[in-house]
Amino acid sequence: MPLPFQDPELPVDERVRDLVSRLTLGEKAAQMIHEAPPIARLGIPAYNWWNECLHGVARAGVATVFPQAIGLAATWSPRRLREVASAISDEARAKYHEYQRRGDLGVYKGLTFWSPNINILRDPRWGRGHETYGECPHLTGRLGVAFCKGLQGDDPNRLKLVATPKHFAAHSGPESLRHQFDAVVSPKDLWETYLPAFFDCVTEGQAASVMGAYNRLDGAPCCGSQRLLGHILREQWGFQGYVVSDFRAIQDLHEGHRVTADWEHSAALAVQAGCDLHGGCPHAHLIAAVEHGLLSEADLDVAVGRLFRARMLLGMFDPPESQPYASIPYETNDSQEHRELARAAARESIVLLKNKNQLLPLSRELKSIAVIGPNADSRRVLLGNYHGVPSRSVTPAEGIRAAVSATTQVWTAQGCPLLRLPYDETVGSGNLSEAVSMAERSEVVVLCLGLSADIEGEQSDEHSTECPGDRADLALTGDQQKLLETIVAVGRPTVLVLVAGCPVCLGWADEHVDAILDAWYPGEEGGTAIADVLFGDYSPAGRLPVTFPKSAEDLPDIRDYSMKGRTYRYLEREPLYPFGFGLSYAAFEYTELVLSRTTLSPTDSIDVSVLVRNVGTRRSDEVVQLYVKDLEASCRVPHHSLRAFERITLMPGQARRVSFTLGPRDLSLIDQRGRRLLEPGRFRLSVGGCQPDARSVQLGARAPLTAELTVVGQPVELPY
Repeated sequence: MPLPFQDPELPVDERVRDLVSRLTLGEKAAQMIHEAPPIARLGIPAYNWWNECLHGVARAGVATVFPQAIGLAATWSPRRLREVASAISDEARAKYHEYQRRGDLGVYKGLTFWSPNINILRDPRWGRGHETYGECPHLTGRLGVAFCKGLQGDDPNRLKLVATPKHFAAHSGPESLRHQFDAVVSPKDLWETYLPAFFDCVTEGQAASVMGAYNRLDGAPCCGSQRLLGHILREQWGFQGYVVSDFRAIQDLHEGHRVTADWEHSAALAVQAGCDLHGGCPHAHLIAAVEHGLLSEADLDVAVGRLFRARMLLGMFDPPESQPYASIPYETNDSQEHRELARAAARESIVLLKNKNQLLPLSRELKSIAVIGPNADSRRVLLGNYHGVPSRSVTPAEGIRAAVSATTQVWTAQGCPLLRLPYDETVGSGNLSEAVSMAERSEVVVLCLGLSADIEGEQSDEHSTECPGDRADLALTGDQQKLLETIVAVGRPTVLVLVAGCPVCLGWADEHVDAILDAWYPGEEGGTAIADVLFGDYSPAGRLPVTFPKSAEDLPDIRDYSMKGRTYRYLEREPLYPFGFGLSYAAFEYTELVLSRTTLSPTDSIDVSVLVRNVGTRRSDEVVQLYVKDLEASCRVPHHSLRAFERITLMPGQARRVSFTLGPRDLSLIDQRGRRLLEPGRFRLSVGGCQPDARSVQLGARAPLTAELTVVGQPVELPY
């Protein structure tokens, strides 16, 4: 007869209480590390909690590799993010059940995933910026919610996977100091910039887990912060899931941050703050902390209960026939359907930054085309980091070769490596001169330049790169600038395809190159997607999720966590390419901006609609963006803030009315004390295909439509 915790008909909380009551102190402690051992006497198998799926099931063999997270963000499409996350969860489930059947319980083969990364990309030099959804709290929150829901599924009683938004909180470099760094953040910046996406993922996305960050926040280590994990996350936001530390972050409490004396005190501080799962840490110190009176066994009961509740909701103690996701066939993994989805996501992520004299799209009937650059034929650069192994992948050169006519001569050359290394086997091999020869023989040149995940990455990646995770500047690395200028001097029409995770300073290219595409790290079908855009099978409609500055000199110190001078909301110097910017092969006209009311009280909502028409000659997507500016705020507020957006598809001549609803929260501000206030006064709404800034219009975007409304009454403090 099954024990109560094994009975799927009983309420989950009752099953959890029964199971925890049967465990010894040692068994409880052992279950609180990421490599949880089996409990043979109760029939509980071992479980490894560490899994990754930033843009596809990672590090677990063959899997579909979608565009890197920053590329997914450039789609500006929560619908696409949810679709991608659902495909990832299908593959994760299919792989998990196959591994279970074969008794393979190793790392990266479970159902609890340490994704998405929803930290704010406040500084484009940060090495892990390409793991994020960019610099805007609202965009990050909308995409993060969609990703969490796609991973965790729609069953009201069971989880498909566990999503783990990370890294909580105020974590975005410097990588070299992350194990001892103290992010000093004002209450305003904390609640206005660093916390909103976590709030959205926890309250609306119902994320079942949250990962604590390595760094301190205002003096307190994030994985041992009662303020973050107890007061904000659980008390204010009502979080019911479990908290996992970043890998070995508990060790940092005494070795890096030096706020505790030793392992025992670090373990005790973390558990009492609300950190339930200690990644990469030994469990003996938890036992010692109880034996020495630093923790009670009841403290461990709470943590272990949260962990087993997640495993119960995942169906790990249920018979296969009662698990709604156990029947997903293994063949779902790396399927043709998912490959097509990867291609669609990659196409939607591409941002057209420049198109002088409508050079693009190119003709397939070119007599010759040169595809040049270190990223032109590299499979590695397609994948970003935290990726799986694609069974097939398409580089830009391969995608172009497959797209042109059979009579087109396609020349390919590296030109130069990404980095200038101490010893480079290509030195003296004529790479640059070979590239020039090919450019001279071609009608058009496509230059594939940029970065790689071996150049921009996290601290633990430093062994594989000449760079220390973060970038010292935003310039093209190695001899790429020389290659760029040399090829442009040949005089052929030139398209620059940037393959990189974060902004690169492209001022010279913007002045001298005919067309520029940003393709990010586009995943396994990246080359096909790039060719689709280059040759007009798809009209680009991606938008930048991050500002491209003109120079790294325009940025504050990376160690400064104040938002002053950062992101589109507080930028002080004109950018090269603004947040929200992106061109198209089509043209869109915005008319008839209508507000349901122009005067409202602090409890009212307002409907905003606009008519969008495709006045071009091509079917294309358009990203409709709504920004709010508080014109009479009592404190410093952003230049304007994104408050709503929608990606739509229109045929030539087709029009659609797009509607948004704004509530009191959308018009509120965060004051210097961190309070959310809705103040009376005037507000400006801007609706269009870009943010309401002069630089976007200068680059070719149409100026948004604007309207004003007035909030009347007394200031009202809103719940966060």
